[in-house]
Amino acid sequence: MDAGVAFGRVLRRLRLEAGLTQEQVGFEAELRRTYVSILELGQQQPSLATILKLAKALNQSGQELIGLVEVEIRLGSGRKR
Repeated sequence: MDAGVAFGRVLRRLRLEAGLTQEQVGFEAELRRTYVSILELGQQQPSLATILKLAKALNQSGQELIGLVEVEIRLGSGRKR
């Protein structure tokens, strides 16, 4: 599975679990809502600075967020496309 797609899936899952909208996450992370949407769709890969901003907005550490993405990649590579 592509890292960008995996990141997007994790971002969306964490955002929904936190009960936040894309706009709220964007505000907390100082990002535009449209960029959060693009990331969730896996259309772009975030920079390290963006990952850390999003992690903070979602009450995660950067390490936790990346760890979840790694798990998603492993799980996704076993799924049929």
